[in-house]
Amino acid sequence: MNQKLLVTKRNGKKEDINLEKIHRVLNWAAKGLHNVSISQVELQSRIQFYNKIKTTTIHETIIKSAANLISRKNPNYQYLAARLAIFHLRKKAYGQFNPPVLYEHVKKMVKKNKYDTAILQDYSEQEFNKMNNFIDHLRDMKFSYAAVKQLEGKYLIKNRINGKIYESPQFLYILVSACLFAKYPYHIRMKYIKKFYDAISTFKISLPTPIMAGLRTPTKQFSSCILIECDDTINSINATASAIVKYVSQRAGIGVNVGQIRAVGSAIRQGEAFHTGCIPFYKYFQSAVKSCSQGGVRGGAATFFYPIWHLEIESLIVLKNNRGIEENRVRHTDYGVQINEFIYKRMIEGKLITLFSPHDVKDLYQSFFSDQKKFQQLYEKYENNTNINKKMIKGLDLLSILIQERTSTGRIYIQHVDHCNTHSPFNPKIAPIRQSNLCLEILLPTKPIYDVNNDEGEIAVCTLSALNLGKINNLNEISDLSDLLIRALDAILDYQEYPVLTAKKGSLGRRALGIGVINFAYYLAKNNVRYSDGSANNLTHKTFEAIQYYLLNASCLLAKEKGPCPLFHETNYFKGILPIDTYKKTIDTICNEPLHFKWDTLREKIKKYGLRNSTVSALMPSETSSQISNATNGIEPPRGFISIKASKDGMLRQVVPEYEKLKNNYELLWDIPDNTGYLTLVGIMQKFIDQSISANTNYDPYKFIDHKIPMKVLIKDLLLAYKLGIKTLYYQNTRDRAGEYIIHSTPQVTSHSKASCQNGGCII
Repeated sequence: MNQKLLVTKRNGKKEDINLEKIHRVLNWAAKGLHNVSISQVELQSRIQFYNKIKTTTIHETIIKSAANLISRKNPNYQYLAARLAIFHLRKKAYGQFNPPVLYEHVKKMVKKNKYDTAILQDYSEQEFNKMNNFIDHLRDMKFSYAAVKQLEGKYLIKNRINGKIYESPQFLYILVSACLFAKYPYHIRMKYIKKFYDAISTFKISLPTPIMAGLRTPTKQFSSCILIECDDTINSINATASAIVKYVSQRAGIGVNVGQIRAVGSAIRQGEAFHTGCIPFYKYFQSAVKSCSQGGVRGGAATFFYPIWHLEIESLIVLKNNRGIEENRVRHTDYGVQINEFIYKRMIEGKLITLFSPHDVKDLYQSFFSDQKKFQQLYEKYENNTNINKKMIKGLDLLSILIQERTSTGRIYIQHVDHCNTHSPFNPKIAPIRQSNLCLEILLPTKPIYDVNNDEGEIAVCTLSALNLGKINNLNEISDLSDLLIRALDAILDYQEYPVLTAKKGSLGRRALGIGVINFAYYLAKNNVRYSDGSANNLTHKTFEAIQYYLLNASCLLAKEKGPCPLFHETNYFKGILPIDTYKKTIDTICNEPLHFKWDTLREKIKKYGLRNSTVSALMPSETSSQISNATNGIEPPRGFISIKASKDGMLRQVVPEYEKLKNNYELLWDIPDNTGYLTLVGIMQKFIDQSISANTNYDPYKFIDHKIPMKVLIKDLLLAYKLGIKTLYYQNTRDRAGEYIIHSTPQVTSHSKASCQNGGCII
């Protein structure tokens, strides 16, 4: 290396390159990390240096050189690269490595309109000094490289036009905590701020994107999931589109129930005109979803829900399909197909399915969610009514189309509407569940909206977070974490603003929370049990029992302190009915673990004091937020020991936790023989979770003859999920390692599927 190379400093001044300074920074970053080579990083970096190179470019080159060395053999390069990235980030934010004092930082940021002015109004300088003492900036050195890049790209306050960054991670964590407990009494709020800061900054609690990116800023919308129900009127359709735009622009994922929109050719105004059908309105909603980029934090996204017996089902179910033309496809949203036991039975028994336009059978549509017995009676009644427009289709043909599209697109989701209402925290006669959300884990009551400027109807709002199971050493630890989470998320509901009045009404009426988990795969590996062989069943039962028990107990204690949610009387909890009373009893035949907590005592407490929150649990994917905690995604098995995710900074490599110690304990996704073990664990979790679970099915075509996934396998898994009481199914992942795959659906396979189901192999 030519020692006479010049560098361009941040202030524009030119001087000789100082290789010793680079060496010192690398030595600092490598402290305590084994199996990392400073000389190797230096060597890879130097060959990319050139005369008058900027010092910022030097630092970025060194960071990427370290990141490129991340491997299964040398996982600690992810921490070396992370520390170098933190060093660089702080220099960009503050002009120096050491962060400023909190109070001075906040004043400066409020003046720049980056932080909410209320922060300075809520806390005194003395309190800021106390919070400053809580902060441990050394915790920045615990991040992996992928985590730092995700923080910098999505969560830390920055100008997303010019890339200017304004804060480092520990300021994010302390100020999120301060905002959450700002309205708590003076004498106790510092205690809660410190506890919550410690929990999130040491990764015991994982926060979702809207909270991490938004809380402390002037934008005050922190709920992750919005559920909007659309009626079959032009006013409701327009109000739905308007609400989508308002919420997509503020970082929320959207679920839209479009199932009531009448079918093409239906009469309008007693036959004055005929209806254009669902597709034009789906396109309208898709445009609303894609109109906003969510401030550069993440793109707008939505899932549309409709019943499988809709008259247009054959057109709706192929909307994501790459075949066809633009006029008959709506490819940039996802779809949730709603189904129940009655329809499944008709399908597997080889009977016909009758399709209706929902506006012709309004009571049938309502009973589809609220009363399964009444649904069957009305369905059979309308089948025999010659005055109603309808169409019949072979049940197995419809099931085949559903499975074909779910497999080929991966994004046709399933909602079991009967399970969603029979195993529900809500009384289906009063507050039925008619849809889910973007990721299929939220199940809340909704009512159609007609005008975003009034509070008629109900938009459901759910605020999320997760427990990091990898940080749990004893299930009793969940008690304190549950208290913190329930208090913090409940406070958000009052702290945030609501772009649509109907959403405020729903949110403050139900005060719904969805607390899930991350790092489940690591948790299993740490406990030396596996997804596929049943060894994790009892541990999963004990763990999720503890989670639901402690969350409900915390919400009950908060209700005793602050009062129950106003619509508590619309829940089954109000009647003393708990999730352990309504789950699918099939679970008892596969897991014999007894209950370990005092549920009857809790039941009586809930009947006496109520719950502050109508729901407390939901298992979300946590795709990005788990990366911040250097954790495995949600409940999913990892695809490899190193996950590689694309970003504008290149490919981000992240190694599973404790790889060197536990590499033989991890069960990787494509090593799992089939979906049975995974779905069984989801069913066990669903016994306790009061909302739903983002659960995926996964297939490797190379495990089958001729590399074709047999239709009977796909049907078996779908019916197994139903049999286990699973409420929703999210992605269907297919391993793509050799181009196209084909679903095997010959007549013989279809016949065998029908027979095996009827003979008890997968009867629901």
